[in-house]
Amino acid sequence: MAKTIYTCRECGGTSPKWLGKCPACGAWNSLDEGVAEATTKNNRFQALARSQPVVTLAEIDAADVARTPTGQEELDRVLGGGIVAGGVTLIGGDPGIGKSTLLLQALDALSAVMPVLYVTGEESGAQVALRARRLGLSGAKVRVVAEISLEKILATLEAEQPAFCVIDSIQTLYSDQLSSAPGSVAQVRECAAQLTRVAKTGGCAMVLVGHVTKEGALAGPRVLEHIVDTVLYFEGDTHSSFRLVRAIKNRFGAVNEIGVFAMTEKGLRGVSNPSAIFLSAHAEPVSGSCVLVTLEGTRPLLVEIQALVDSGGPSPRRLSVGLDRDRLAMLLAVLHRHAGVSCMDQDVFVNAVGGVRIAEPAADLAVLLSITSSLRGKPLPRGFVAFGEVGLAGEVRPAPRGQERLKEAAKLGFSVAVVPKANAPKKPIEGLTIHAVERIEQAIEVVRGL
Repeated sequence: MAKTIYTCRECGGTSPKWLGKCPACGAWNSLDEGVAEATTKNNRFQALARSQPVVTLAEIDAADVARTPTGQEELDRVLGGGIVAGGVTLIGGDPGIGKSTLLLQALDALSAVMPVLYVTGEESGAQVALRARRLGLSGAKVRVVAEISLEKILATLEAEQPAFCVIDSIQTLYSDQLSSAPGSVAQVRECAAQLTRVAKTGGCAMVLVGHVTKEGALAGPRVLEHIVDTVLYFEGDTHSSFRLVRAIKNRFGAVNEIGVFAMTEKGLRGVSNPSAIFLSAHAEPVSGSCVLVTLEGTRPLLVEIQALVDSGGPSPRRLSVGLDRDRLAMLLAVLHRHAGVSCMDQDVFVNAVGGVRIAEPAADLAVLLSITSSLRGKPLPRGFVAFGEVGLAGEVRPAPRGQERLKEAAKLGFSVAVVPKANAPKKPIEGLTIHAVERIEQAIEVVRGL
């Protein structure tokens, strides 16, 4: 009978018997049974790069990495300009969100300029061909292999010598060196390490598709995210046709960069002006609505913040969608203490339109202005934008890269802006009246005068 061992799905630690709590990381109920690995004599472990003598950092010849555009502008933006030879990218997302679709479109575009290979462990070759026909891709130069054995895939890579390769997905692969099932911690770790080594030594750009857990984190060991160069998350609401690709880690570009895609019947199309999604069109200005200029990576986005203040009972509720709920409670206290606007007996609901999540504190001013607008029942003027962080002392602090935010707002036809004093531009921006404020009570006075 094969010897069994229990592996922690959180940290990869092992135990000879089942325990309620992992002895390595202390996570509860995280040990899964698996077959113990047979020890092999041959040396599987080699360094990623060939061994070289020790040299001074200044002596190493370093040139800028050359990039090849993927034919998808939004994907290139997230990657930092395109794919890099020898770079390994991990892309994760919910089932059915469009990972395989996006990568097949990128493969088809890249096949015109370099040899490409699509390794699928989840579908047959016929299914991939069917998808390509549906998306209207020619696929004349896209090489496809349906295989899950790591050793066979490595032999195929050696024979085909592609410059770009997609592995769909890393959780379906297995190595003969290990006796555990595909998708287990050891198999994912081993397969990813071997493929990364091949990519680095051969200069092949590789994309690994990763599954996600119920919580939305990438399945498998955390090592998977550490050994790759770029980690992308594919996000999106099943109720909308829009998809966001977000970079969590990127050794060749900026992190927290996002790309916006729309799912059409001909596949994913990049959205060049995503602000249009997050602004709802009102025929007339309505109370409780304020437009915020937020930053997603290097791109300024205009998002509408809506607030509804309604008379509550003895225990009023504070609810926010897309914004931090604790921060909302803090802002209401600041509003009462420093601006004399009380919402103590009112229900306060705040929502960011379009299902976008806003994590940056620069949304504070827009949230407070939308709440006061709803409470007074007075709409903010047409073409109004605001941004700025509000401190507990009632001061309005500057937001990073304020000039770019204001230029984006002016470009989209907004005419009035309330911004922190430190963000006020030295030269006036054409078509935009800017009111610079230092405190929250000052901001509310300015808005009442408009």
